[in-house]
Amino acid sequence: MKSFLMFVLAGMLLLSACGAPMNAAVEVKDAWARTGMKDGTSAAYMMLANGTAQDVELIGASSDAATAVEVHLSQMGADGVMQMMKQEAVGIPAGKMLELKPGSYHIMLIGLKQELKVGDSLTLTLHFKNSGDITLTVPVKDAADMGGSGMDGHNMP
Repeated sequence: MKSFLMFVLAGMLLLSACGAPMNAAVEVKDAWARTGMKDGTSAAYMMLANGTAQDVELIGASSDAATAVEVHLSQMGADGVMQMMKQEAVGIPAGKMLELKPGSYHIMLIGLKQELKVGDSLTLTLHFKNSGDITLTVPVKDAADMGGSGMDGHNMP
């Protein structure tokens, strides 16, 4: 019994010497989506914290609120025009965060099935390589209140 306790104590000391264990999941923080018209587009934004010990990739998303859901990157083209490009995967290194925000990476909601108004919410599932899916409820907010620049081309006249 004494040797068993010594073994357990040695194991605990070894684990504590390695530092605090990381959370074994990707965590979503501060998710929100833009308002949008029926049959139009919207976008969802959030912080993704990779609490795993390995790199993960955001490889897609789905929602019953839209006909299609894609991961996009907005960036300025050589011609000075903002462009949105569909992304097959976006890497999140182990222990790091990825911010999905206006004018950068975001989740594009295409062909909205109903109008999204401030105060509404939608269900969104994020799909990851090397980590499980995450389903969350995303509140709809006014982009102006969230610091949105309109640079993703959403809800523009």
